This record gives sequence, C-alpha cells and structure tokens, in this order.
Amino acid sequence: MNHPFRIAILDFYNDYPNEGMRCIKTLIERFFHTENIQGSYKLYDVRGKGELPTLSEFDAFIGTGGPGSPIFEGEQWEADYGDFLDEVLEWNKTQEPKKQGLLICHSYQMMVQHYHLALVCSRKSTSFGVMPVHKTEEGLNEPLFEHLEDPFWAVDSRDYQVIQPHEEVLNALGAKIIALEKIRPHVPLERAIMGIRLSDEIVGLQFHPEADPEGMRRYFMNEDKRMAVITEHGEEKLQIMLEQLEDEDKIRKTESVIIPDFLKMAAQQNLEAC
Repeated sequence: MNHPFRIAILDFYNDYPNEGMRCIKTLIERFFHTENIQGSYKLYDVRGKGELPTLSEFDAFIGTGGPGSPIFEGEQWEADYGDFLDEVLEWNKTQEPKKQGLLICHSYQMMVQHYHLALVCSRKSTSFGVMPVHKTEEGLNEPLFEHLEDPFWAVDSRDYQVIQPHEEVLNALGAKIIALEKIRPHVPLERAIMGIRLSDEIVGLQFHPEADPEGMRRYFMNEDKRMAVITEHGEEKLQIMLEQLEDEDKIRKTESVIIPDFLKMAAQQNLEAC
C-alpha cells in the first residue's frame, strides 16, 4: 500500500451524546493493531458543519447513526451528502482503487431517500433492543454476513423505518435488499428493510453493527433512559436485554464480524489496486 489506509468517518450525530462513535473508533483502532496496518481516520461533521471529504482524502468511509428525523428537510448538508454518494459511485465506475462505504442507521436511511430505493417513514412505536436480523436470499451471499448465522442478532434503535421497496429503482441501480427485521406473525405490518447493498462497494445497514455490551450497559445506567425503556417495553424486556448483552452469539458476535470484515475487505481491495 503506497500510503496509510485512510478512513473517513461521516458523523451524523450533530453533537448529540452517543456510544456509537466510541464503538466505531475502537473497532478501527483495533483493526489497525490486529492487522498490523498503517492507517488513519478522520471525522467529518456532516450535519453540524456540513463537512464531507474529497475523494482523494480516503480509501473507505463509514457513515454513522444519529438522532432525530432522517427525512429530508431541504437542508444544504442533505443535498451535499447525496452529491457525495453520487461522486463515490461515479468514481467507482472508472477509477482505482474503489472507495468502499458502510452506512449505518441515519446515514443509511438518507441514502435510501436520495436514491428513492424505498419509503422512509416513522414507526408506530420505537424499536429498541437486541433483535434478530434475517438475511434475505441475496443476503445469504452478502460478504459482510458470511460469518454470521441466519438470523443474527444486532442492536436496533430507531423511530423510523425503511419499507415498501421500489423494485424498479433497485433493479436499475443493481441494488439488493440483504436483510429484513424480525418476523412478527402477530403484527399485520410490513417488515422493515434492515440492509441494502447499493453497489459492490457501498452497503447500508439499519441496525448498529458497531454496538458493544459496554456501551449498552452504560446506556442502561442512565436512569432516564432506563426508565424510558421500562415505560415503553416493560421491566421484563429490560432484563432480557441485559441478559442478551452477555451472550457471545448475539451482539458480541455481530460487533466482532461486520465492521472488522468491512475494513479487512476494503484494505485488501486497496492493497491489490495499488
């Protein structure tokens, strides 16, 4: 590799306190250490300061989750983010090395809207907890899911959802739905789309592959947040979630697989292209 492996973190948190950024940074730093890779990362405040990297500044990028509504409001930073994704897709058609991207939750929902892949709308109630995520037929061949069971488990935290896929648009772009939310036979509602691979290089996920037990435990130590979960879901559900944090086959497994595998594949592709 002719230069350090460079990762852009697209920050959608808008200065809102969160555990996700810590988790993402930890996974990147662990990756550099365990793989013995010379690398660096840089944060870009997309919502607060309208910051976005130029294509020459990075080899791979990760878009974060974030608070509030992901539905477009006509802000300049929203348009700029869409332009950025367009530029990456265009670069990847003709240039080497390809720019690899992973978009999480908020940044995923905005990608869906920009390309009109499906409907983004509010849920009837908040989805929060450690939930099963089911692979679709396409998802069975998804490289980032290769080392996960079907279903696998992940942290879900959202007031919004992606539903009603626009099949013609998906087909025209070559995008593929790779994951759906848990099966709810008692609920007469469409299952949300939990993952879309936009291209060979860019994938978006509704759930939080970066979440770790430490961050979730810290979340529940906040009395206001703890009581909000109890009010919304009940004490029993809270206890189940706390127990699931210790299960090696649930979020510990997902956290150890998806982002690390994304970084490995991106670094390897970058190395081969140089």
